[in-house]
Amino acid sequence: MRILLIANASASSVTARTRVVIQKALSADHDVELAETARRGHATRIAKGAAAAGVDVVAVLGGDGTLNEAANGVAGSATALAPLPGGSTNVFARTLGLPDDPVHATAVTLEALDAGSVRSVGLGSANGRYFLFHTGVGYDAAVVEQVEKRGQLKRWAGHPLFAFAAIDTWLRHYDRSTPHFEVEFADGSVLDDGYFGICLNTDPYTYLADRPFRVAPAATLDRPLSFLTLRSMSATRLATLAARTLRSDAGVQTGRGVDVRSDLMKVIVRSERPFPYQLDGDHLGDVTEIEFLWEPDVLQLVVPDGRDVPRPGPIL
Repeated sequence: MRILLIANASASSVTARTRVVIQKALSADHDVELAETARRGHATRIAKGAAAAGVDVVAVLGGDGTLNEAANGVAGSATALAPLPGGSTNVFARTLGLPDDPVHATAVTLEALDAGSVRSVGLGSANGRYFLFHTGVGYDAAVVEQVEKRGQLKRWAGHPLFAFAAIDTWLRHYDRSTPHFEVEFADGSVLDDGYFGICLNTDPYTYLADRPFRVAPAATLDRPLSFLTLRSMSATRLATLAARTLRSDAGVQTGRGVDVRSDLMKVIVRSERPFPYQLDGDHLGDVTEIEFLWEPDVLQLVVPDGRDVPRPGPIL
C-alpha cells in the first residue's frame, strides 16, 4: 500500500524522533514517503498531489488545522485520510477513538489498515471549504484569533491559553451588546440575533484536557449538520452551558437564549457587518456571509478497527 505521511514539524506533539519512529512503523509493511509542511495551506497542495498520483492513504501527523488542510486535498478522491494526533487538542482524532499519543495512534492505524477499516463519510463545507468537525462563527472565532496571536505559547500552554483567551475575549475583544449575525435555515426560518454560532459535523465540539464538550450528540459522520446559535452573551449563560456540556452527554437543548437544530443540509449565516469565523480550529478572518452545506460520502477515512466511532455504519 502506498502511504504519504504529511508531518507538521511545528505542531505541539511532533518531534524529529516521533516522525522517525512513525515513518519506520508505517514502512514495515507499506511503501511510505514523508512530506513536511512549510506554510499554511501547504498540506492541501501536498495531499491533492498525492490523490492525483493514486496514493492509497494520506496519513497526517499534526494538529486539527493540518488535518483539515489534508482532508480538503483528498476529499472527493479514492485516497483515504488517516489522522495521527500531533497537536495540542486533536479533536477529530480523539473523536474517532484514537489514542492521543501519536506513536500509539500509529499502531492502531496500522491495525485498521490491515483490517481494511476504511469508511466513506460525510463532511460539512463552509463557503466551499470542507470541515471535519466544526466551524465556529462569532465569539469562539474571536477567541481562536487571540490564541493565534500568541502562537508560540500555544505549543506549550494550549488549554490554559485557550481558557485565558476565552475570558480576555469576552471582556475586551467582543461586542456583547449587539447581535452579530442572522441564521437562515432551509425551512425558511430565520434567527436574527446571533452572537455565537457553531456548525457541527461531529460531536464533541472540543475537549478540556480529557473532558469532552458535548454540544450536539446528533452530529455524526453519517448524518447532516447540527447548528447551535447563542442569542445572548451573558456570563451566566455561557458558564451554565459550558458546565452542562462538560457534565452531561445529552448536549445543549433549545431554550432561553439558545437554539439547537440537527439534520441540516444547508444553513446560511449573514450580516451587514463582517464577523469572524474559524474552521476546525483555524481562524480564517472576517466575512459577511457563510453558506454551510453537508456533503455526504465525500471522504474516505481510516477508522480504528472495532472501536466505537461517532457514527455507526458499514465498513467498506
